[in-house]
Amino acid sequence: MIQIRILLSHLAVLLLFSEAVTATSTRTYYIAAEEILWDYAPSYPVNPMHGAEFNEDEKVFVEGNNADRIGRQYYKARYIEYTDASFTKTKERPPEWRHLGILGPVIRANVGDTIKVVLRNKLANMPISLHPHGVLYRKDSEGTHYADGTSGDDRKDDTVEPGETHTYLWQVPERSGPGPEDPSSIVWLYHSHVNEVVDTNTGLVGPIIISRRGVLQNNGKLKGIDREFVALFTVFDENKSFFLDKNISTFAPAATDKKEDESFVESNLMHSMNGYVYHNLPGMTMKEGETVRWYQLSLGTEVDLHTPHWHGNTLTETGRRVDVVNLLPGTHVTVDMKPDNPGVWMYHCHVNDHIDAGMMASYTVTRRK
Repeated sequence: MIQIRILLSHLAVLLLFSEAVTATSTRTYYIAAEEILWDYAPSYPVNPMHGAEFNEDEKVFVEGNNADRIGRQYYKARYIEYTDASFTKTKERPPEWRHLGILGPVIRANVGDTIKVVLRNKLANMPISLHPHGVLYRKDSEGTHYADGTSGDDRKDDTVEPGETHTYLWQVPERSGPGPEDPSSIVWLYHSHVNEVVDTNTGLVGPIIISRRGVLQNNGKLKGIDREFVALFTVFDENKSFFLDKNISTFAPAATDKKEDESFVESNLMHSMNGYVYHNLPGMTMKEGETVRWYQLSLGTEVDLHTPHWHGNTLTETGRRVDVVNLLPGTHVTVDMKPDNPGVWMYHCHVNDHIDAGMMASYTVTRRK
């Protein structure tokens, strides 16, 4: 009887140990950069925030006239995920990530994992790279070119020319994951960095989500989190896009000599959330009482001071109760919500000029049955 109790005790210890120790993984992503035709306001001519047609001030950003404005559609570049190294079959974006919009696929890992990204450049003329924030990388996987004293293989990551492929390896040590006061996962950015201003305004940007050891499960879900949402607040400056000339010749040929014209420049500043303006951001639906994690990102210039605001519910940011958070270019903020107030609620940047220019969306909380 004593031996049985000892055996059961040892077995319990082994079970606890097996639960505490999580095997690390190499998580592989096949990502290509491709040219797309992007629509910032697919609801046009209706502004769904108010259920009415866009007014004259709003039309500056969404209505082309084949003269001095391009409108709501632009040729852009986007990171697109594939199923394998043949780059023949795209990986379908799950419905819960439909809200990512122009953003590249979510790259995610637990602390202790290795991230492997096989990057293919499918663009015709634009060189690209892949530069990550937060994770640990060596010089052959930094994705940025500058006078850093490297040569040979250590520079092959700097620029991936059209038709070429490069493999990036990133480690995920403790210093890349959540800190002591963070929630169980945090967000970082990745983007092309050959010419960062051109590359990011053209659309080559996406999120990295790093969770504590064992939090990211085999089904791709986080333990204890019901839903996750990523939002990039940025003024895409289409005047700086690699495809500016193509967009002008296609949608506003009369504007060829107006690149410096103030009104033309203004019309190409797309105040977007994940590449959508004026309430066109889709897919942000949750249930009352769920645990919802929001990842907030920003890029851009000195005008990209953003203040995401959620109507109707509150969140926690490192232990503080908030309904507005602060973003500067290149920053990353992770906050949690336990929605207790069903309804359709506005979600927008609280900067006045950004509201006027369309940096607004909504989220829906359905009643728990």
